Amino acid sequence: MTFDLSQKLFDEAQKHLVGGVNSPVRAFKSVGGTPLFITRAKGSKIWDADGNEYIDYVGSWGPAILGHAHPEVLRAIHETMKNGLSFGAPTPKEIELAQKVKGFFPSLDLVRFVNSGTEAVMGAIRAARGFTGRAKIIKFDGCYHGHADYLLVKAGSGAQTLGTPDSAGVPSDFASLTLIADYNDLSSVKKLFNEHKNQIAAVIVEPIIGNMGCILPQKAFLQGLREMTANEGALLIFDEVMTGFRVAKGGAQALYGIIPDLTTLGKIIGGGLPVGAYGGKKEIMEMVAPVGPVYQAGTLSGNPLAMAAGLATLKELEKPGIYESLEQKGKYLEEGLKKAASKSKVPIQINRAGSMFSFFFSARAVMDADSARMADANQFKKVFHTLLENGVYLAPSAFEAGFISLSHTNADLDQTLQVFEKALA
Repeated sequence: MTFDLSQKLFDEAQKHLVGGVNSPVRAFKSVGGTPLFITRAKGSKIWDADGNEYIDYVGSWGPAILGHAHPEVLRAIHETMKNGLSFGAPTPKEIELAQKVKGFFPSLDLVRFVNSGTEAVMGAIRAARGFTGRAKIIKFDGCYHGHADYLLVKAGSGAQTLGTPDSAGVPSDFASLTLIADYNDLSSVKKLFNEHKNQIAAVIVEPIIGNMGCILPQKAFLQGLREMTANEGALLIFDEVMTGFRVAKGGAQALYGIIPDLTTLGKIIGGGLPVGAYGGKKEIMEMVAPVGPVYQAGTLSGNPLAMAAGLATLKELEKPGIYESLEQKGKYLEEGLKKAASKSKVPIQINRAGSMFSFFFSARAVMDADSARMADANQFKKVFHTLLENGVYLAPSAFEAGFISLSHTNADLDQTLQVFEKALA
């Protein structure tokens, strides 16, 4: 398999785009090699500029749950675009999609559409601060919530340490309002509440981490967060940009039976187009303008193309047996990966929730950011490139989740497992 044209395109892109890309992980820095320039996609497959075909487990980083270029989604976009692309005014499709989203997520009394997951999180946190009158938030090491200044922070010397900027250009004063706890460790959260009494507006968490690889909550962790925030007068925000509509019909909150105060969504509700949303309890969401004093706006928010694509996607996901099919595919892949690793005597951890998965080359369970970082990243690089050269495309990072779509066939999964076994050998 050759990547000559992708290399030429990357060389040219670096003359005009920062690092040759428009989002850092696409540059293949963590795995090495030439970034693929994708020219088309259909179903479970993508094709690069050199004409190479791949079974795709990135799925545009999650939105392609139906598979790429689904005919109903394309039809909806095509019919909608005939009447214009964006009006900067209310449209009927905003109402339709909001009703549909609320049908999937009963915890949402009111919804606000935006254009990205980052915007959704910014809006939710601002609403939480406005509602509680408090400034500080708690996030977890390893959870990614977009690139807002106060969220680009990591843990210091301990869970009680104030966040320090994890990016140049972020003032330390911004980061100081963000407190860092350890995922799956309720005691680290309790310490922060004790040390910052009546100052914490909200705890924000990926209920299933997707940006440190796929990491699942341990028993009672999410319930503990629900109880603790309620007792402390803080809000609980579930960042379901990745897990929403992915791990279950009603997201992780339905899967685990936990009702947050606010929820952020994205990816799948745009059907492949840029979108985000946040919503929750009426009394909190009515703090947002134009009803309340918490300001947030966006020119392209609720644009008809994204609304149409999202509606078409969610209508497909409402059909009987959809999530059972995704779970079956996920389980089949998980068991096959474990069998291949056992055969090759390679220590591996497979983490999965529905059609979202990760594998870590480690002999110990991966339950938080620290245990994820201890996995063998060099082994991942080797396996990644063997898979790539044999037509299987994973995210170019050991710390990103993989996604299965409804378009992935048993033949796709079997071919993937054969290549994976070859990579381990």
